[in-house]
Parts: sequence; C-alpha cells; structure tokens
Amino acid sequence: MKIVKEISLISVGNFEESRDWSIIRSEIRRAIALIVHPRGESSFIINPTRHGNGVKPIKEACMIALRDQFGWRLETRVNYATKSPGKVDATKVIDDYLFALEWETGNISSSHRAVNKLVLGLLRGVFLGAALVLPSRKLYAYLTDRIGNYEELEPYFDIWKAVKIEEGFLGIFVIEHDQIDQNVPTITKGTDGRALV
Repeated sequence: MKIVKEISLISVGNFEESRDWSIIRSEIRRAIALIVHPRGESSFIINPTRHGNGVKPIKEACMIALRDQFGWRLETRVNYATKSPGKVDATKVIDDYLFALEWETGNISSSHRAVNKLVLGLLRGVFLGAALVLPSRKLYAYLTDRIGNYEELEPYFDIWKAVKIEEGFLGIFVIEHDQIDQNVPTITKGTDGRALV
C-alpha cells in the first residue's frame, strides 16, 4: 500500500523537526508499506468492484505491523475528557507523552470524531503528536460504501488549523492502492488483518 499525501494540519513547537517524529513517521510509513493484497504479493492490489472491499482488515494489518515490529500499543484507553472519547487505535510513548494514531474505518462523521479526539488530546496536553490515516477518493470507490476519505474531510481543515495549542503536531496520511486487478479476490468485510501483512 502507498501513501499519496502527507499533510501537517497543526505544527506548534519543534516536534515536526524532532528525531521522535522522524522515527514515528518512518514506522507509520513502513507499517503502511507492509500491507499487501492478496497474500504473497509484494504490493497492495485491489479488486475494483465499486464499494466491494472491506476496510477493517486493512486497518488491522497496519496495527499488527505497528505492534509487532515497532512496539506500539493498540486500543489505548486515554481519559482526558469528562466523558471518555473512546480508545485510540495505536499509541507510542514519547517521554511523558503519547503519540496517537487513528485509522479511519467509518463514515465521514466518524472521521470528524477521530480528528476531534486527536485535537482534544493535544489541547489537554496528553498527546504531543497525533495522526489520522484515511483513504483517498480513488481508493474510497472500492471500499465499503460511505467510508470517510481525504477529499470529503479536506474542506474542514481550516477549523482544526485554527485550534490554539501551546505545543503539538497533527498530521494526515492519505493512502491508496498500488494497482487494480479484477481477478484478485475482494477483501472481506471482516477482521483478518494478519492476512494482509
């Protein structure tokens, strides 16, 4: 799988130039690059059936790679609001802070909630950095119908860019397939992420 775009939505302080970010960014990139389909291939080939492929196995493949190869924690419970905004998909400890990663598997409303969860963690000083991974519109066409995607979320970026924090970083990784082939099987709408790494 490939990353077609990286965006810095919020960058206050020195984190974006830090060695910590260089390592984390490299780990995220490598975990995404490890996602292949079908099994045994060296790239991510998707069946171009409109809305015919599941998204959870793709996310799970990245999470497994982050945990098993780079020591990230998955499904981290973080309480930094009156009511918990829910678990964070993956976190990495940086000194006394966390870097948080969310991978979008829901609709566009879910994408907004994911970014808001990350921004709230930055505002509360719990996250030093955070990132969201979501598909491009090109990949979106072949995934579960109405999945959140970059082009649908982009018009709202100015809202999050306007957030005032003392220090922190929020980035977006936009992912896409390497190739299409109608002869490869569709990705089931289940949770077998291990089959994709």
